[in-house]
Amino acid sequence: MSEFWILLTGSLVAGCCGILGVFLVLRKMAMIGDAISHSVMPGIVIAFLISGSRDSLLMMFAALVFGLLTTFLIQLFQQSGIQSDASIGVVFTALFAIGVVLVSLYARQVHLDQDAILYGEIAYVHWNIWELGGVSMGPKAVWLLGFTLAVIVAVISMFYKQFKLCAFDPALAAAIGIPVALFHYLLMGLVSMATVSSFESVGAILVVGMLIIPASTAYLLTERLGVMIGLSVAAGVASTFLGYGAAVVLDASIAGCMVCAASLLFVAAFLFSPSQGLVVKKWRMRKLV
Repeated sequence: MSEFWILLTGSLVAGCCGILGVFLVLRKMAMIGDAISHSVMPGIVIAFLISGSRDSLLMMFAALVFGLLTTFLIQLFQQSGIQSDASIGVVFTALFAIGVVLVSLYARQVHLDQDAILYGEIAYVHWNIWELGGVSMGPKAVWLLGFTLAVIVAVISMFYKQFKLCAFDPALAAAIGIPVALFHYLLMGLVSMATVSSFESVGAILVVGMLIIPASTAYLLTERLGVMIGLSVAAGVASTFLGYGAAVVLDASIAGCMVCAASLLFVAAFLFSPSQGLVVKKWRMRKLV
């Protein structure tokens, strides 16, 4: 039964990250996901110190606040003339360092440390059960990730055309009256929500891989946004199953193997994509000669 919950949790993470990752990749904001996944750490720690629980809604809210704060500060520094990569590096390292200091000062004696937040361990997900009226409802992570995925799907579906136009041509979107900044921060809020929902099961660092790699794989395989979202989620779910199988055989980190599997799928797409694959391009050039 534990295998089922592990694979379901990994698939839900892949779904959440796969959908959002497409928009991050298209908007050339892939490293924003990395920044948010690190900079929410102070919010997580502060919420834990206030509530005394890692399962509180306050933790989700605090992470969202710090995720949006990260985006705002990066935008502010960029508008002040600082290069994009430098802005991202300054903001996320500073906020992440603050989170590390808070953990070392105030949460050292409890199970909230850098390893728990950064790496997670999906193998233990079935032990943290949600009970309702004395009845086991299954792992808390599954319910939290399921709720997060439902929110992401609902928001993206509701504003699909707006997100699509903002991703491909933000200038045109602004010209026809779409509030580009609002949808930018809405997307960043969803990324923050997905990050904090996933950090305990797969870790804040490894969730970055699921945000970026499956979406990048899908980017190489299609030019249609709807198909790209579907392929991104499919690549993430496939990585979950392949990575779990590899982890069982190698007796290695499950989450780490999942991201390695995603990387192998990306390499396969990079080499053999029908439209952009390196091997396919060379084969076509050789045929022309």
